[in-house]
Amino acid sequence: MTTTTTDPAPERLRRWRLVLGGDGADGTGCALSGRDAAVDGALSALYGKGGEPRTGRERSAGLGASAPSVARWLGDIRTYFPSSVVRVMQRDAIDRLGLATLLLEPEMLEAVEADVHLVGTLLSLGKAMPETTKETARAVVRKVVEDLEERLATRTRAALTGALDRSARTDRPRHHDIDWNRTIAANLKHYLPEHRTVVPERLVGHRRAARSVKKEIVLCIDQSGSMAASVVHASVFGAVLASMRSISTRLVVFDTAVVDLTDRLDDPVDVLFGVRLGGGTDINRALAYCQSRITRPAETVVVLISDLYEGGIRDEMLKRVAAMKASGVQFVALLALSDEGAPAYDREHAAALAGLGAPAFACTPDLFPEVMAAAIEKRPLPIPDTA
Repeated sequence: MTTTTTDPAPERLRRWRLVLGGDGADGTGCALSGRDAAVDGALSALYGKGGEPRTGRERSAGLGASAPSVARWLGDIRTYFPSSVVRVMQRDAIDRLGLATLLLEPEMLEAVEADVHLVGTLLSLGKAMPETTKETARAVVRKVVEDLEERLATRTRAALTGALDRSARTDRPRHHDIDWNRTIAANLKHYLPEHRTVVPERLVGHRRAARSVKKEIVLCIDQSGSMAASVVHASVFGAVLASMRSISTRLVVFDTAVVDLTDRLDDPVDVLFGVRLGGGTDINRALAYCQSRITRPAETVVVLISDLYEGGIRDEMLKRVAAMKASGVQFVALLALSDEGAPAYDREHAAALAGLGAPAFACTPDLFPEVMAAAIEKRPLPIPDTA
């Protein structure tokens, strides 16, 4: 029997040709046609001309300066590449080719692959967005928000509900609030064989459910430009927390000014369009506002999400954190709430917070429910090893 094998050399040359581009110096001598040529064209439009970043009108000839040609290119890359690659190429196109302003046109927005980074770019455009584009932009943002809620809401509610239940346990429950299974397990050593019964020395149960909330959570979010992805995730989590009756949630965003967006928490899209990315940073002022709204310190968790570059009064900021912790507040400092890890951040301020017993670390959206559950139960936070 004869076995036919395919020479791998042409395939290797084809791949090297796609990697190296077509500037004649690639050395492969391999010509592309059909789908390969189209893929090469889509890549060259973005990464050609030496791969140097360009802004304004200085764009690659493959994309041109008009929204229709960019929209066609976006359609092409969605045809040739998986969604994860498309999102990377979109971000590169915005950064390298100065295409952010073209996102102000509806046909452009309809062609993009929506993700958290795109939402951050849209938010950064802010008031520059014309009325004709706002509805399309809201639809794009809503799709991303709904996808995030679907992924994160169930786990968040489950983790926090369990934490609230555990934090509410008491060894002096009323009769109807006794957890008999836990009480028997805790008192097995007091079993009396002659009476065939357990005489409990310690009752285990839950405090009677109060009509008021059990915990208060304050999300204090830095809206400087580098925190865009964190703002998106925090807004989604804020809406999820606000939907839980036993938790009172406040959401505050800040730069040099402080804006309370708590009344918009029923719709995280409204929260996001109330954010103004960019500007300075005054963490001390934001924390002062949050501190002034705390009425039950021992039942409150304050979550500061910031890169800690303080434009306000540093010493006052640290004194404020110390005062909150001394009053019983659980204080959590997150350098980022995103999948990308920590951005550049002020290491001196991070070290100072750690010295106060509030270590600052980057947190992924998947880890956030566990962090909040630990804070509610007043146990050590699950800090990632890479922090």
